[in-house]
Amino acid sequence: MIEVKQFNHTTALLNRVSFLGYSMSVYQFIIDGMLIDGGAPKLLKKLIPFYKEYSNDIDFVSITHNHEDHTGTSAWLQKEYNLPIYIHEGAIEDCTKKAAYPLYRKLMWGERLPFHAHPYPETINTRNHEWSIIPTPGHEKHHVCLFNKENGRLFTGDLFVTPKTKLIMEEESIPQIISSLRTVQQLDFEEMYCCHSGYHSNGKEMIAMKLRYLEEISDKVHHMYNQGKPVSEINKELFPKNPSLIYYSSRQWDSKHIIRSILQET
Repeated sequence: MIEVKQFNHTTALLNRVSFLGYSMSVYQFIIDGMLIDGGAPKLLKKLIPFYKEYSNDIDFVSITHNHEDHTGTSAWLQKEYNLPIYIHEGAIEDCTKKAAYPLYRKLMWGERLPFHAHPYPETINTRNHEWSIIPTPGHEKHHVCLFNKENGRLFTGDLFVTPKTKLIMEEESIPQIISSLRTVQQLDFEEMYCCHSGYHSNGKEMIAMKLRYLEEISDKVHHMYNQGKPVSEINKELFPKNPSLIYYSSRQWDSKHIIRSILQET
């Protein structure tokens, strides 16, 4: 069941996706004529009534990055409403192709259909505001955040998600995430809208919390590695729990990727 929430002139569509006991919230946001992210393809049937209800409130779609839980209903929105869709220019070609990702992701999120997108300019205008497009790679190489300086709002896609990261995908980079967190920390904002953890009135504080955590983890990894400890031992000491997603994903998600990315890129 989709839950509709209101946060300071922002409409949030909240749904939850479950797979083999693993569950995750998925948020989309509508603000000033802009829909931020396209949700998971698995949610399309549930979302259609809401898209119809809010069709007059959506002029275009802004995508934070090309993962299927953020682009999943884009093809339908484009076909039914001819909505312009914007994404980082580096992701445009992939959007035109049938999505190629592992079976567990197709089972969890559904299968994303091809669509055509426009490249983001440096800033994008909604009905009453101008938004800066902030490149924030790390979780995904073409990830962006959307920032409105006038009202101090930051839409972070998957940059934040949780203050204490325990697992990442194999292609993610902790050093790049740290750099991106430092970038947004310099912005003048308080409200943060995350596509998985929702609305945070103390967004800057939450970003700082995650940044401190990842910096501390990085220091610990380097210290333990310099003591001669292998990755497996460091992982066992820092991340003793093994969430089921590690096994469902055939270790595409793993805490070891946190350690390897820190050692490889710093």
